Amino acid sequence: MMNRVVLVGRLTKDPDLRYTPNGVPVANFTLAVNRTFTNQQGEREADFINCVVWRRPAENVANYLKKGSLAGVDGRLQTRSYDDQDGKRVYVTEVVADSVQFLEPRSAASQDRGRDFGGNPYGGGDQRSQGSSYGDQRNQGFTRADEDPFSNDGQPIDISDDDLPF
Repeated sequence: MMNRVVLVGRLTKDPDLRYTPNGVPVANFTLAVNRTFTNQQGEREADFINCVVWRRPAENVANYLKKGSLAGVDGRLQTRSYDDQDGKRVYVTEVVADSVQFLEPRSAASQDRGRDFGGNPYGGGDQRSQGSSYGDQRNQGFTRADEDPFSNDGQPIDISDDDLPF
């Protein structure tokens, strides 16, 4: 059997970081993901998908993502239920993220706040947040937008055809 979800979208609000009674970090956030088609009025609609991420990646998400940030989520779909204050059974379906990729530099998210949730699917950054030690090592190389050697400073880039991989 297979249960795999891969999403790219923008956060609808800042992530909510909490800690379990045992001190395990958990972050919840909602990702707005554009549909591939438009409605009859020619407008693109979005699905709003609840996501949850645990442990070190949860802290990274809370520290580096905010409302409007472009993120990629790789995880699994999970359904759970609980009884609310009125004793009514509530069912929740959410994506439990195995990894969250930060798909743009931190400064780009603040510039994109005026745009719709579509944005640029090919964001400038590639900072990753994963639960493995390999993912933690990659996060140590996080660079700020003003230190990014690939940021657009308005100057032409001199690249030889021999440098291109294709």
